Amino acid sequence: MGHWICRLCSKIADSWQLLLVVLALSCSPAAAVTASLSAPHVKPSYSFGRTFLGLDKCNACIGTSICKKFFKEEIRFDTWLSSRLKLPPSYLLSYSGNYTDDAQSWRLVDITRLTTKYQNDQADKRICTSLLKTKTCSLERALRRTHRFQKWLRAKRLTPDLVQGLSSPMLRCPSQRLLDRIVRRYAEVPDAGSIYMDHLTDRDKLRLLYTLSVNSHPILLQIFPDVEGWPFPRYLGSCGRLVVSASTQPLRDFFGAAPEVAADLALQLLAVLRSMGTNDLNYFFYFTHVDAGTFGVFSNGHLFIRDASTLGIIDKEEGSQLIDSQQEYKDIFSCLTVDCQSAFVSCNSIREKQSLVMVCQELLPKLLKGKFLQPVQEKIDSFLQHCADGLADDQGVNEALAKLAELLKPLRSCDSRFAYRYPDCKYSDKY
Repeated sequence: MGHWICRLCSKIADSWQLLLVVLALSCSPAAAVTASLSAPHVKPSYSFGRTFLGLDKCNACIGTSICKKFFKEEIRFDTWLSSRLKLPPSYLLSYSGNYTDDAQSWRLVDITRLTTKYQNDQADKRICTSLLKTKTCSLERALRRTHRFQKWLRAKRLTPDLVQGLSSPMLRCPSQRLLDRIVRRYAEVPDAGSIYMDHLTDRDKLRLLYTLSVNSHPILLQIFPDVEGWPFPRYLGSCGRLVVSASTQPLRDFFGAAPEVAADLALQLLAVLRSMGTNDLNYFFYFTHVDAGTFGVFSNGHLFIRDASTLGIIDKEEGSQLIDSQQEYKDIFSCLTVDCQSAFVSCNSIREKQSLVMVCQELLPKLLKGKFLQPVQEKIDSFLQHCADGLADDQGVNEALAKLAELLKPLRSCDSRFAYRYPDCKYSDKY
């Protein structure tokens, strides 16, 4: 497990393993629930950054926001000197920590692995065996030798041919406008703002390519930030296979919630999906998969997309700049998280309502099942079934969900549990 953050450079694996030992201290569910938001008591000798990060040795991630935040002790764990020190189990993909940007107030954050341990181990093995014919290697050195990265080094602008064949749903149907947005808003480099990559060093380019290849979730949080109204948690830093973002509680924790809470979350879920299909920037967002951890809820009751790794984007202004035959190109970067033999989904096969249908099949029944009295519950179940069966009938899906929303609205309540719309909801039906 100790190699999932920053194994772009195998020489620094030991220093990163020390970091992971510290991250592990907040891995238990109890610690996540009881973590204090007040500033922890810190001894004068406390030196989190140098002791556990070894920044002078952390070549692959040096200069990134995540390294800076750990070094400046802006991310901490209350029990970092615990006698029960141990690494988290390999199946645990995220756990909680505390973050500050003013050294006074602290808030919970999610520290998330972008790949499972199995994906991590398989990818590392594949890189070394396929590129250098060895069992172990310096991943950074190996990836630098690839044809794709050499093209990245020569490129002045991120163009569709540089990302063809990558497995990320976000890049299945790339437009030049979307790729320019990625470079212009990439937060891990100084002087961001240009669509040209002149301000990116060789290592910056490798980090960006690697992140796009492994998991596009951190990139989506950067290019569509929450402060602009996008339904994602706030991005706080990432490198390699690690990302830190504002903390949310997964939707699965609310499957047993009170009826009024379930109704509120269901309406928010439908609103989020509508906004991802129709927005001012003319990007169409669609899910390739949803589960109980895809969406999350903040402490104020506001629902967000917690895991954007299965989110695809189609540019309704420009369309895709790659034809399906070009997407069949594959190299080592295409195979870091998936089987190299996996078939790519054609851009032309994406249905407008497929995300809504997925949610009606996988999430809304678990959230709304058995929550209401008859005949309301029977009507809810009927609308959900129409939606779930409507993949071939977009109009039928729209009608079913419009009726469902109309039925759910009066079932919500207006009180402090829903702080994201309270007390506004007392004075306006809009909330």
